Amino acid sequence: VQLQASGGGLVQAGGSLRLSCAASGRTISSYDMGWFRQAPGKEREFVAFIDRSGGTTYYADSVKGRFTISRDNAKNTIYLQMNSLKPEDTAVYCCARRLSGLYYNARSYQYWGQGTQVTVSS
Repeated sequence: VQLQASGGGLVQAGGSLRLSCAASGRTISSYDMGWFRQAPGKEREFVAFIDRSGGTTYYADSVKGRFTISRDNAKNTIYLQMNSLKPEDTAVYCCARRLSGLYYNARSYQYWGQGTQVTVSS
């Protein structure tokens, strides 16, 4: 499966962006999915998780209440709605398919897609 993230860009603090992660080659409807981000000089960090049905979601404390993860299995796509963006949200955002293990651990995921850059100016 190939995953392609899109929707990033430059936005002012307080603004919003909606990221998409489109899958091709294989359906992702049977898999849990996650969003991660990596800022320059920092380790990759967990952002959000959604289970295969879309009924269970988890968020990093730093984004809880501001970001919303969702999925459309018919379109083979997951989304990340980001509101009230802060400069510290600046990073490359990637989506990935969870294989097994802890939902917040990057090692639990495979098939990392190409990321999309999000830059939040103050």
